[in-house]
Amino acid sequence: MTNVQNLTDHTISGLVSSYFPGAFPLVRLRRTRQDARMRALVRETRLHIDQLIYPIFVVDGVSHPQAIASMPGIMQWPVEEVAREAERTAQLGIKVIMLLGASSEKDEIGSQAFACDGVMQKAIRTLKAEIPDLCIIANICPCTFTSHGYCGIVKDGIVQNDDTLQLLAQAAISVAEAGADIIAPSDMMDGRVGAIRQVLDQYGHANTPIMSYSAKFASCLYGPYHEAMKSTSSPLAQDAHVGNISVGHQLDPANAREAMREVEQDINEGADIVIIKPALLYLDVIRRVRERFDVPIVAYNIGGEYSMLKLAAQQGWVDERLIVEESLTAILRAGADMIITYWALQVADWLA
Repeated sequence: MTNVQNLTDHTISGLVSSYFPGAFPLVRLRRTRQDARMRALVRETRLHIDQLIYPIFVVDGVSHPQAIASMPGIMQWPVEEVAREAERTAQLGIKVIMLLGASSEKDEIGSQAFACDGVMQKAIRTLKAEIPDLCIIANICPCTFTSHGYCGIVKDGIVQNDDTLQLLAQAAISVAEAGADIIAPSDMMDGRVGAIRQVLDQYGHANTPIMSYSAKFASCLYGPYHEAMKSTSSPLAQDAHVGNISVGHQLDPANAREAMREVEQDINEGADIVIIKPALLYLDVIRRVRERFDVPIVAYNIGGEYSMLKLAAQQGWVDERLIVEESLTAILRAGADMIITYWALQVADWLA
């Protein structure tokens, strides 16, 4: 029996190489990750500030910025002060924001979504006047403007797909006229990309891109978003907002193949960019879309994902910067080109 203590380094190397002829020790994968400089040199996926889109909540009926309890560090902004947050965003080097609006004045058809003096329209005009170089993505969905909380016209407790298309088209042209650079419909109605594209082209906005929520899943992680958007508390709205797939418009979390059909349909109708939402629990969907379609992909790193990591960091269970950078890198590694994330300002500060 060989005395292990008498084995030399040369003997060990020879024994190991006999099992891996032509590989180890000639090939040593650890060579390019032995220190920070080397790891940075060969890094495959890089997080850059230009990949970040910062979502900003603008609401009426408030006189000053209000903290969102479930999303530490994120605020509801009144129209009169939203430029302050946008200016801070621009100073940190983030060039693109997504504006998400909610109105305290609600009705059955969400008419404030397309009113010329609606909260979104006023906010866009304000931002364009004060920060003209800022790229504004306008989120389009009736749910934060309707009294029932659904994403369109409701009859007998069911969202009426085709009747809702006209409302979406009206909202799209309204925010485009106000100065929005990109239109982002998030309702998941069939045919809405085509309807919006048609009306934008008809009214002189042929060059305005559509960033469609093409694969939006009925996730249980939307709670913080609905708190931020002051969603109505009616029983019908609660049913629409708890991830109950019986509402019929958001994707079943179990269906990745169906998501491919949704993305393909939106592209065929004229979507320039597609959004997958949520991000972290749907990395496989991002990868599938990346492999199948040559289209820019945005992943929405949603409020629930933000809140979970924020809480873990506040409890000291994880290092906040490390877990955020690892999470966003995972999203990019899966195939996303851009990320809508509430971490954007912190990440921009870290990257600086």
